[in-house]
Amino acid sequence: MFDHLAGTLTGRPGDRPPLVLLHGLTFDRRQFGPLRRELDALDPDRPVLSLDLPGHGGSPRQPDYRMDGVARLLARAVEAAGLDAPVLVGHSIGAVIATEYAARFPARGVLNLDQPLLPGPFGALVREAEPTLRGPRWRTVWERLRAGMGIDALPAPARELVELTERPRADLLLGYWAEILRDSDTDLRARRADALAAIASRGIGYRWVTTSGPAAPYAQWLSGLVPGIETTVLPGGHFPHLGHAADVAKLATGRFG
Repeated sequence: MFDHLAGTLTGRPGDRPPLVLLHGLTFDRRQFGPLRRELDALDPDRPVLSLDLPGHGGSPRQPDYRMDGVARLLARAVEAAGLDAPVLVGHSIGAVIATEYAARFPARGVLNLDQPLLPGPFGALVREAEPTLRGPRWRTVWERLRAGMGIDALPAPARELVELTERPRADLLLGYWAEILRDSDTDLRARRADALAAIASRGIGYRWVTTSGPAAPYAQWLSGLVPGIETTVLPGGHFPHLGHAADVAKLATGRFG
């Protein structure tokens, strides 16, 4: 345990910034196994900390899962691990948390794995599904979203890893999506803009991995807030760290800022 979060730490202090790996909603840190093997091959001594998000894996449940609160728990875990100014590699909602962390705490960079920062159509879907999420058929919402993640296109070992690490619960979906359910798109857009502006003002590098070319308005919004943001397209499903582990490892260990 690193303060309140379960994790795995490897490597030793050196002149390269440590890496902190944050998984997506309902999964756990074991999903980073293939990426960690690639990272170990590239830079075996670099400190790498993979964490179970609150309420996931070996990390205890919390009263709520608001992004700012989760970012604070993450900062305490990073401090407990003896790490300073890491590069945060976040997949899916882990990338939102990584962004919030970098806006508030010392960081060297953020690698966002396939996570738009604005709710858009996804937010509308979640709000429409709220009554179902609060009832006995909540899992149908998760299965609907899961069907669009491109899991079937992954190699067999990667598909098995997704299934092994997946533990959906209604309290996690409602908790981590609380800001979407509670706040308007306008409020969320302003909050994300403030976070990105803080990241840019502190010279923290930001990289975004997406499965297809970003829509022009969103790309313009991002680049307007974080000049010099790097966007990499890795075709495939929602799990680039599984489908393109070697490419993601190179991005994570590259120079930020």
